[in-house]
Amino acid sequence: MNLLLQTNHKNLQGQIAVTGSKSETNRLLLLKALFSNITLANTSNSDDSEVMQKALIGNDEIVDIHHAGTAMRFLTAYFAVNEGREVVMTGSSRMQERPIKILVEALAQLGVEISYEKEEGYPPIRIKGKKVTASKVSLAANVSSQYISALLLIASKLENGLELTLEGEITSIPYIKMTLALLKDLDIQTSFEGNVIKVYPKEAVASKEMVVESDWSSASYFFSLVALADAASITLSSYKENSLQGDSALVSIYEKMGVKTTFEGNKMTLVKQPDFKFETVNFDLNNTPDIAQTIVVTCLGLGIGCHLTGLHTLKIKETDRLEALRIELTKLGANISVTNDSLTLGLSETINHNVKIATYNDHRMAMAFAPLALKVPIIIENAEVVSKSYPDFWNDLKQLNFEISEL
Repeated sequence: MNLLLQTNHKNLQGQIAVTGSKSETNRLLLLKALFSNITLANTSNSDDSEVMQKALIGNDEIVDIHHAGTAMRFLTAYFAVNEGREVVMTGSSRMQERPIKILVEALAQLGVEISYEKEEGYPPIRIKGKKVTASKVSLAANVSSQYISALLLIASKLENGLELTLEGEITSIPYIKMTLALLKDLDIQTSFEGNVIKVYPKEAVASKEMVVESDWSSASYFFSLVALADAASITLSSYKENSLQGDSALVSIYEKMGVKTTFEGNKMTLVKQPDFKFETVNFDLNNTPDIAQTIVVTCLGLGIGCHLTGLHTLKIKETDRLEALRIELTKLGANISVTNDSLTLGLSETINHNVKIATYNDHRMAMAFAPLALKVPIIIENAEVVSKSYPDFWNDLKQLNFEISEL
């Protein structure tokens, strides 16, 4: 499905209810599978969370998680300690190109038996679940934080808990802290000192309802819309000022792009600042790489340059996001260069009209480019890919008077 996006309404006013965080939901779904007396509210309706839920409650020998990277990492750890259960974890063709070796080797340190069905280091993998008594693991800290969170989530159910030593500079610390905060909410004892994280064993937790905060990554597209509008006030729910989610850094980042954020109750309101003086921005996104696409597109729309660093994990996402950004932004007339971990956008005075943006099976490519419709008509190819994290996205844009037509 290719969509043409355009709008004559440059003054955006509205209220949007964004569903629960995919990151929090998938962590809590796994914890609920380990501790059945937890109940969950405001969970994500994303494809990723649906495949995660299906895998956890199902009894299939072959578990296909399609494009869901979080599910692949978390479920690998979950099935590894599910004594007596044997499964083959597989996914889409792109998932079979995304590395899993670091997590497999970490689990091997615990004595878990995992083998590769095709290419070494990549899914599909065969997992023979067993009881784990070993408790010490070390792994590189500059890899996807999902490997680390996968181990932390199962740790309290290991007979002797887990002592995890992270080697080198730690990437995406907010996501690790999110996992630890959720464990703390369940009264599971943890510590994080220097490069060592400990999780202590816990047989059972008290009954509790866990309410998922709405997704900050999904909110990023509204920050972009407000920045690119002539005038705007958009209220989003349900959000906390002191969020567990690393992408809540959007508040301070977009303040430098003319967006003021205020909180009241469980809602936040984004307001375009009039007569804001825009200038080139520089951000280190080591802790928040998922919002890089949104930020660079916003900068193009504002006609300002940017230099973004800390992006090395983007090369192993749904697509090589750095290369995808270089190709698609160049189509729009941008002056852009990328390295293995950075992106630089030069000043652009004009944006090409009616450009077809390829999405590479990547939900964030589709949603990050959509706000440019405030500046020029734009075509999003394979627009249905947004269902991976935000199925309601196109309907929510229509609430803001965007004209969206299928080509």
